[in-house]
Amino acid sequence: ATEASAGWYWQFNRKQGYKHDGSARTPNTTWNSSISENSNWLAINDPCTLELGSAWRIPTLTEWTNADANGSWANPTDAYNSVLKLHNSGYLSPSDGTLDPRGNGGSNWSTMQGDDTRAWDLNFYTGFCGLTNLSKSYGFSVRCIKD
Repeated sequence: ATEASAGWYWQFNRKQGYKHDGSARTPNTTWNSSISENSNWLAINDPCTLELGSAWRIPTLTEWTNADANGSWANPTDAYNSVLKLHNSGYLSPSDGTLDPRGNGGSNWSTMQGDDTRAWDLNFYTGFCGLTNLSKSYGFSVRCIKD
């Protein structure tokens, strides 16, 4: 539930990442509360590739679907104790970029949109672990994988 373990947060298909220390978001720029575009996450905007190099990328929806089907996660503790070590990063609110329940669960983007305003993520909170199709304006974690 710490800033260091939570890492950075990303809005869908955006190059700009954000960190949050529990009090303030950095950079504290105007939050994009209304993302509407007909696009999956473009490779040129992938923070995994940008930060770690060309061998790294965000998981696809199929990869998260397979991980979820084989993970047998019932809660955030299960997700963290798995081989993937999915951390309880919380998220940045789609309306204003404020930090919500770090330490109580987390969400990780996939590369697949649901429609112009929504995209797929792997979501794990008390009482629910699975795939959801939520606003592209959320600030979620990304879990980078290496090809």
